[in-house]
Amino acid sequence: MKPSIISKLEILYTRYKKIEFTLSNINKISNKTELKDLSKEYLKISKIVKYFINWKKYKKDIQVTKQLLEDIEIKKVAEEEIRKLESYKFSLEKKIKILLLPNDPYDRKSCFVEIRAATGGDEAAIFAGDLFRMYSRYSEINRWKINIINMSESEKGGFKEIIIKITGKEACKKLKFESGGHRVQRVPETESQGRIHTSTCTVAIMPVLPISEEFKINPSDLKIDTFRSSGAGGQHVNTTDSAIRITHIPTGHVVECQDERSQHKNKAKALSILSARIHAAELAKNNAKNASMRKSLLGSGERSDRKRTYNFPQNRVTEHRINLTVYRLNEILDGKLDILINPMLEKYQSDILSSSLKKKNEN
Repeated sequence: MKPSIISKLEILYTRYKKIEFTLSNINKISNKTELKDLSKEYLKISKIVKYFINWKKYKKDIQVTKQLLEDIEIKKVAEEEIRKLESYKFSLEKKIKILLLPNDPYDRKSCFVEIRAATGGDEAAIFAGDLFRMYSRYSEINRWKINIINMSESEKGGFKEIIIKITGKEACKKLKFESGGHRVQRVPETESQGRIHTSTCTVAIMPVLPISEEFKINPSDLKIDTFRSSGAGGQHVNTTDSAIRITHIPTGHVVECQDERSQHKNKAKALSILSARIHAAELAKNNAKNASMRKSLLGSGERSDRKRTYNFPQNRVTEHRINLTVYRLNEILDGKLDILINPMLEKYQSDILSSSLKKKNEN
């Protein structure tokens, strides 16, 4: 590791030992707020400090073992031991560097997922349904809660558009790379000659903001229309004008919500989505201004912003941003999205760290 990182870790280690000593004399702490803050800080830095302690131990063991290389009889054994220790040390370095990364304030938040059929007509709508199921299964695996905010079903199956709210720990962190264009290549059921068709859907991930952080919308900038809920029957059909359509005139964003029987509840949901959408648009602008790495990985969510291809005949999924191809399409559509998300997170974290270190070296 670079001296600058080691220096920072030494400071954290000193702070860790100081807090540990203070907490061991807990009777001397009369201020409950101070005790709470110290406990939080101790918990926050304990993991990285323990990794650092082990890293130093492996570093020392490597130095000691290298001295045995001069002995011809045990040279091969020593070389093998050094390889193992170097591997352990390198693994700890990666973990330490990830923990040193600045926190994304939205990573721990829940999120809205907006899926829209783009090019491809009925086949695009069917694929939108496949994506909805994929995110639903992934949410089940992570024990996240799903609420359908609004949906427009297609006559042939799937959705023209569906917006869901996923509530759970680190939902936004895991799903933020899903924004962008998703392309599907497969033979539609209606295709008699077996030709492969290409269709696309767009996905937009928007963090759910607490009321205190929501984009402040001027009521005079809104055009609000009411209409009767429609759908496939049951709870989606209403005999009153409870459905809401809100247009944000300055940006042109339009949000509909008809999931609730109450017009008031539908309006509240629609305003929450509208706020998240405007906020997400601002984030996309900021990403575009930053390093190309952030722009390419996080994307803009625009229709032309192709990020991933799902090829059914070859059971193949290609993640274009990191040039990753896996032949596990069935598993991925069944919710095993970590096959793609974990490599994306590793790439993102690696690039953020490189960018951060580069800036420090320049200063």
